[in-house]
Amino acid sequence: MTEAARAEAARRPIRRSLPLLAVLGPGLLAGLSDDDPAGITTYSVLGADHGYRLLWVLLLSTVALMVFHDLGARLGVVTGQGLIGLIRHRYGVGIGAAALVALVAANLGTATAEFAGIAAGGELLGVSRYVAVPVAAVAVSWLVLAGSFHRVEHVLMALAAVFLAYLGAGILAQPDWSAAFTGLVTPRMSLRHDDTLIVAATVGTTLAPWGVSFIQSYAVDKRLTVKDLRYERLDVVLGAALTGIIGFFVVVSCAATLHESDVSIQTADDAAAALAPVAGNLAGLCLAVGLIGAALLASAILPLSTAYSVCDFTGSEAALDRSFSEARLFYLSNIAVTTVAAGIVLIPALPLVPVLVWTQMLNAVLIVPLLVLMARLSRDRTVLGGHVVSRPLAAMQILVVVAVTLCVVLLVV
Repeated sequence: MTEAARAEAARRPIRRSLPLLAVLGPGLLAGLSDDDPAGITTYSVLGADHGYRLLWVLLLSTVALMVFHDLGARLGVVTGQGLIGLIRHRYGVGIGAAALVALVAANLGTATAEFAGIAAGGELLGVSRYVAVPVAAVAVSWLVLAGSFHRVEHVLMALAAVFLAYLGAGILAQPDWSAAFTGLVTPRMSLRHDDTLIVAATVGTTLAPWGVSFIQSYAVDKRLTVKDLRYERLDVVLGAALTGIIGFFVVVSCAATLHESDVSIQTADDAAAALAPVAGNLAGLCLAVGLIGAALLASAILPLSTAYSVCDFTGSEAALDRSFSEARLFYLSNIAVTTVAAGIVLIPALPLVPVLVWTQMLNAVLIVPLLVLMARLSRDRTVLGGHVVSRPLAAMQILVVVAVTLCVVLLVV
């Protein structure tokens, strides 16, 4: 082989990967942001209270995340509309308005939980919430106001690298990998209230309503086209898979240490503090750093998701590449959610755990009608034309909707 031929062979894999690299973003960011403080708290409690036994719930939740994030990306790429705007266009102003109000309420509650995570993580590292929360709120607002689309995306993708800290915590905890694998592939649970509650919470925190809304609007803002769809689906699968892997390492780190030592926790910062004396200071530090990084990423994306949805409904401009004067409602909505959420967390003596729990319950209830509407849109040829989902994929969507509905029923009975 000549030198030129060898050089060409070396460049070929790089050229083949360029289309995927160009579309990476919506799936990764939407997926990884599910590992926010509320999610990490749920996974920590899952491991601390139940060991490896319920890991299979995390696996099924990750598959459900892949199915509906894939659909969200498909709807955004093919129609060029965000979810709330598409619902308003297809089902009328009334249903669209109801979906928007519920989504904004849930997003505001979840954004509050993100800033609560920043407050808790900061205090673990010796930084007062009255310093950590305002600094974080100003930072994420400035990022959105001052950055172009690609600059914002690059910062958020770089911030996502902090999730490696969770892998470090899991490895340092020295879990029983055989027991973890068994728990992952062997469905078993009792019908005790504690089991049913943590199962519902795990599904609700993994498949969040703001995630399916964000991925669709973000794909539109990224200006992806139908020819990008094949690569965007890989982005979605990768993002959802990483979400499940990170959750897995959080569960096994707490199962191997806190569960074995019969230590009960309520929040992710409890887990980080309790992990240090059992598995070493480095393991506890990894969980604390991961908590802060996850909270920062999600606190940037939650207001974005809300701003996209408000503008989708009103038909206003919603794009990170637009100036403040060109997309006033978009930027004001983003700032409003950030300011209110951060302000709530700074209320003295606010019980943060109930805030976190109630936001996840609201998410679990809200996601059901959104999933039903998305499943209907996925087979609607007036919306997707020849890009409607296949019957096997439609059947998987129905199974997910039924499973999530059962989880909501378990949550409220």
